[in-house]
Formats: sequence, structure tokens, C-alpha cells
Amino acid sequence: MIRALITAAAVALPAFATAQTLEIQPVTEGVWAIVGEKEQRSAANLANNATFGLVVTGAGAVLIDPGGSWKGAEALHAVVRTLTDQPVTHVINTGGQDHRWLGNGYWQAQGATLIASDAAVEDQKARASMQMTGLSQLIGDALAGTDPVHADVTFGEAHSLEIGGLSFEIVHPGPAHTPGDSFVWVPARETVFTGDIVYVERILGVGEQSSITHWPAAFLAVEATGAAHVVPGHGHATTMDHARADTYDYLMNLRTRIGALIDAGGDIMDAPEVDQSAFAHLEQFDALAGRNAQTAFEQMEWE
Repeated sequence: MIRALITAAAVALPAFATAQTLEIQPVTEGVWAIVGEKEQRSAANLANNATFGLVVTGAGAVLIDPGGSWKGAEALHAVVRTLTDQPVTHVINTGGQDHRWLGNGYWQAQGATLIASDAAVEDQKARASMQMTGLSQLIGDALAGTDPVHADVTFGEAHSLEIGGLSFEIVHPGPAHTPGDSFVWVPARETVFTGDIVYVERILGVGEQSSITHWPAAFLAVEATGAAHVVPGHGHATTMDHARADTYDYLMNLRTRIGALIDAGGDIMDAPEVDQSAFAHLEQFDALAGRNAQTAFEQMEWE
């Protein structure tokens, strides 16, 4: 198990984020997970309530996801500097959630090339105003300097990047937590960065922008890489078995329970009562399980 083989260190961030820490988790050679809080966005975490990835090569570093604000990106950069002197040459957006792209402006100003799927950029543009308004309420003045900036390089289903002798395969397998979710597969390091396709340790969120229909297939595409190391969108780097248990098994249980409710003639008000107890150990279960069930019902009744 990866968790048994690594040690994690908490890194204090600059003065503007004294209340926040991002946890550095070594994964394998030249690869780190940078693990943010699993709770709500706040002024303390600068909207970095997610897990990010870093791969260092001899020709530069690749960052998976930029942070949720300009200051969040700046805080991530402070962590990156403790790990490498290499510049961040590329930043990959794995989806349309705020922490997957609203730090783009900072990295573009540093000279990094931004990469995202076409579907992610479309989603980002559709929800930018709503996300900025929400963040202004959640993180307040910590949003200063943040502007919606989109990728320099976009792609449909897949994009390949080679830097420093390492190949990065960026794949958009279809909608999952957001319409444009992608994963990043680094074969030479046996590591996959999943973005919001995979959650571990905390319950995933099925929102209006999510697809309860296609998300399981997106997970199976991640699983098909055979990666030994999984860096999820939320939670610590782990194994594929753990990723399956906390994400795929949860999704399939929810689909099965909601499907049975619909077949029995139940309505959306009954949805929060379906049995999700096998996953009650996941963080934020009480806050999200009922809402997930209602959203799944709304989507599945039209399948």
C-alpha cells in the first residue's frame, strides 16, 4: 500500500495563508500529491480544497491543476519551490470546478502553458460567473487578483505531452463530476492523476453539472490504465483498489438504489432515504449523501 510506504509533511504557506497548510505526499520518483483540505472552500484554504499533482522532469515541472484562485496558485507555487528548482512549464486543468482552473491566470503570468479539454473550457465559461460569485462569498478578499483565464492548448478526447523524456497522456473519457473531466496518465511513473473522476476518504459530490450516467464509465477508463499509483481529485494518493471502493462502488450503489426506487414508483422526496450506509465512514457523508441521491434521481428518471 502506498500509504504504508510514504511519509507526509505539512508545509506552512506564506503570510497571506498562515491559517492554511497543504500536505506534501511523495508518490514515486519525481512525483508528488499536494493534498488540500477536504472541506469547503474558505479564506484559509484559498479555494485549494482539493488534491493537486506535481511531476518533475529534467526539462521542467508539470502541475496537475492550478489552484482555486490567484492566491491559491501562489500558495501552490510556494509548495512546488520546496520540491524542485525546475520551472513549472505546463499546467493541466482536469475539469471545470473552480480549483481546477481559476488559478490559471497566475500560472500564465509565470510563463506556463495551460492545457484543458474542450469540454472543460466550455464548462468553465458556462459557470465562471457563478463560481466567481460563490468564491467571493466563501473566501472574500482572498479572491483578489483572480480572473477567469482559459487554456492555451485544448483537445477533444486526448492529448499527448512529452517533456524531459516523460510522456503524459491526457484523456477526457466523458463527463463525470463535471462535463470536461480528464485524467493524466504517466506510464513511466505508473501514476494516474484523476482529477474529480476519483474521490477517496470523503464522499464524492453529484451536482447539477455531474453525470451519474457516465461517471462510472469514466472511472473504468482510469482503472484501465493499470496504474500502481492513483492521485485522486480529493484525498491522499492511494491504490486503484481504494479508488474503486470509495468512488466506483459508491456510484454503483447509488445508481442501484435510485434505480430500484424509480422502478418502485418512488419520488424524489424518497431519494435521501435510500441505503447508502455502507459509505457512512466517508468524510462529509451526512452533508452530501442525501443531496447526491436527489440529484441522481433527477438525472436517472430520464435515462
